Amino acid sequence: MKTVLITGAGRADGLGFGVAKQLGEQGYHIVVSARKNDQVNDRVAELSALGYTASGLVMDITDDNSVESAADKLSTQLSQLDVLINNAAYFGDFNDVVSTDLTDVQLAFDTNFIGTWRVVKAFYALLKKSSSARVVNVSSGAGSYDDPVYGLLHGSMGMPVSTYALTKLTINGLTIKMAKEFKKDHILVNAVCPDVVNTHPDTQSMGRSVEDGAKSISWAATIPDDGPTGEFFRDGKPLPW
Repeated sequence: MKTVLITGAGRADGLGFGVAKQLGEQGYHIVVSARKNDQVNDRVAELSALGYTASGLVMDITDDNSVESAADKLSTQLSQLDVLINNAAYFGDFNDVVSTDLTDVQLAFDTNFIGTWRVVKAFYALLKKSSSARVVNVSSGAGSYDDPVYGLLHGSMGMPVSTYALTKLTINGLTIKMAKEFKKDHILVNAVCPDVVNTHPDTQSMGRSVEDGAKSISWAATIPDDGPTGEFFRDGKPLPW
């Protein structure tokens, strides 16, 4: 049985948990990760009630000790990790350059960019033990220069370029870096835009269902050994960087 670790999977109505249910249906052992112990326990119980194999891992991706402790714990429970889905994220505000609170910017980058890098570093040893590991970085078309709908140059839906978008721009760059460096270990690394999904107060009046948004992520988590690496996708189709 292959094992997948999904960060930011604590919310019952969230994208991470949507992916967890889809991969549970495909026979994966799901490791649910979130900051709050009660959320982790609740999601594991829900997955188990559906007949899926699930376990939990409390982890704050902005904290070195928390991530390292979580990786140590998982390494005592598993011989390898087959899929890592970096889903945890902080949205931040949508203000312009002058009015944006830089404390908010710092938190967004600490969570979305450095947090993702921190998790990958900590769980790399377990990923390397799999013969066909996958890393999926949940990104956004808002972090693309040329996405015609959401991109920095052409889109942003008429709003100021958000801090969130800038963090996803860096995630896309990190995806390329990881893909190049991990190729020798047969680890495929890709970024995925799930599109706008109804999981946040700013998107509840628009966008896709969680189930539809999760499909792109589940697809990237289960690509074959000869599948792509170092690329950016939505609905299984390439997106421009």
